[in-house]
Amino acid sequence: MSIVKLKPAFKNYLWGGAKLKTLYGKENPDAIIAESWELSCHPAGESLIATGDAAGLTLSAYIARRGKRILGENCRRFAAFPILVKLIDAARPLSVQVHPGNDWALAHEGEQGKTEMWVVLECEPGAFLYYGFTREISREELAQRIAGGRLEEVLNRVPVQSGDVFFISPGTIHAIGEGIVIAEIQQSSDVTYRVYDYGRVDQQGRPRELHIEKALAVLTRTPPGEHPDFEGHLGKCPYFEVDRFTMDGERKDAVDDSSFQAFLFYKGEGVIRQEGTTLRFRKGDCFFAEAGSGSYRLEGTGEFLRIRVPR
Repeated sequence: MSIVKLKPAFKNYLWGGAKLKTLYGKENPDAIIAESWELSCHPAGESLIATGDAAGLTLSAYIARRGKRILGENCRRFAAFPILVKLIDAARPLSVQVHPGNDWALAHEGEQGKTEMWVVLECEPGAFLYYGFTREISREELAQRIAGGRLEEVLNRVPVQSGDVFFISPGTIHAIGEGIVIAEIQQSSDVTYRVYDYGRVDQQGRPRELHIEKALAVLTRTPPGEHPDFEGHLGKCPYFEVDRFTMDGERKDAVDDSSFQAFLFYKGEGVIRQEGTTLRFRKGDCFFAEAGSGSYRLEGTGEFLRIRVPR
């Protein structure tokens, strides 16, 4: 079978909660899970193959065994696996942060920059996030506000509800607020510049590192603009293309030679059938389908994201 279930890598940050365990069935000995890296070849946290004769292999080892052809024609332009997909449980607010673009990140960090998008899956009443500034702000004022703990006064506070989508271009200041679970689809990068962390300390009583000078160098100091043209997709950029589907019964589709596909199920349950083999899915499961693997059939109910690399 050319579709395999993935087992995520887990991250335990101080703002994480229990919802990825209680609502999404994630199994981890830690009491809290901040992030599960569902589709990842990044060395900071690789997902594993969970089904078939390749079970236990990292995703990158599986790709090496099967050959890069399983990534599809659209991936040829990338030197490394281009996408990272996460589930994030913000029991407390994440730090206010920004990601650099490719040129800056490659020059200063030796890694790709980060374009990402969020899909809000769960949120508590009154939940909000920060997305850009409320007005244009000078570098000098921004530096003063960061130093004086008054940054939040000029951040664009956006109330959220389940189903909302946010596209985060490099340079956009942002932070996920308390009581939100999101799916994050991003470039395969772990470069984040932390601007403000509410004065918090870690378990050893130390404040987390801030990256003020780097952040000031890459920040876009204006209100967020309109989302780019996604051409009918939920989100799209050179690195990923995301679509959202609701299913009640049966859905047939196929994976052509252009790109692999990943499926992230966040509601419901059912089965995936391909070539006489059946895999069960439930809320929180992620699957990888090889490019060129042909037709498959989904049976069940729920909602899921389909992620691929665009032309």
